[in-house]
Amino acid sequence: MPKRILQGKVVSHKADKTITVIVERRIMHPMYKKFVTKSKKFSAHDSENKFKEGDVVSIKAVSYTHLTLPTICSV
Repeated sequence: MPKRILQGKVVSHKADKTITVIVERRIMHPMYKKFVTKSKKFSAHDSENKFKEGDVVSIKAVSYTHLTLPTICSV
């Protein structure tokens, strides 16, 4: 089974070698048929401390608590 690759925005880089990434998804509400934005925060390993707040990154999901390999996305 392939691993999920999520794309999100860095919202915090205060912890050493760790960044917090928020991933937003738009889903359609089943009853009202309107689009709702859902978001979830993930922690990712940043060994070189090179990512700053506002960077758009893609992360490969290992589990919900540990994510690895953030890379800068071309937006």
